[in-house]
Amino acid sequence: NNMTHELKTPLATISLAIDALTNEKVIHDTDKIRYYSKMIKDENKRMNKQVEKILQSARIEKQDIKLNLQELDAHEIINKVADSVNLQILDKNGKLYVHNNAEHYKIHADEVHFSNVVFNLLDNAIKYSNQSLVIEINSKNDANMFVLQVKDNGIGMNKETQSRVFEKFYRGHTVNLHNVKGFGLGLSYVKAIVEAHGGKVKVESVLGKGSTFSAYFPLAGNA
Repeated sequence: NNMTHELKTPLATISLAIDALTNEKVIHDTDKIRYYSKMIKDENKRMNKQVEKILQSARIEKQDIKLNLQELDAHEIINKVADSVNLQILDKNGKLYVHNNAEHYKIHADEVHFSNVVFNLLDNAIKYSNQSLVIEINSKNDANMFVLQVKDNGIGMNKETQSRVFEKFYRGHTVNLHNVKGFGLGLSYVKAIVEAHGGKVKVESVLGKGSTFSAYFPLAGNA
């Protein structure tokens, strides 16, 4: 049901925007044409992301995760992903802080999948945010692991949701929030990818105060 809704909503929006573009009052208004064109583009991007998540989920279910492992600069990738989502955060009048504190940050990982993990954790923090959004990215070392932490000041989770948040399609107590978009696939993908790398992922949260997700990846020298 969630998947159907998430595909039907952008399709309906695109259809309305196209109808608006053919309206006589709009067709000669450059600003409105730009407005509706941007809406179509944004909704198209959203659909593409949803379809990609379904494909990722199918690959995970088939245990068809093919990792292209190489030595990566984790901090460099984190900074790139943070820059790409910062506009979205600023649009919500939010703030993003990046603290690359890990002394050892060369990891043995798949660049695409690692980037997706960073993005999905940030996307999750944005989705479940409050009015004054503040997100912190921290890195540290724990034994022979690189730890990526994404902390938010959002709505937080109760104990039941924390125990099930990495399950496929699970959306917990927020399932009826119309402003929260998605299938509930992002965190199940994060868990599968982190574990495929030989790492682990965990969450700490306080209802009403926010959550901190920690993803552990092996350092390059310990692959």
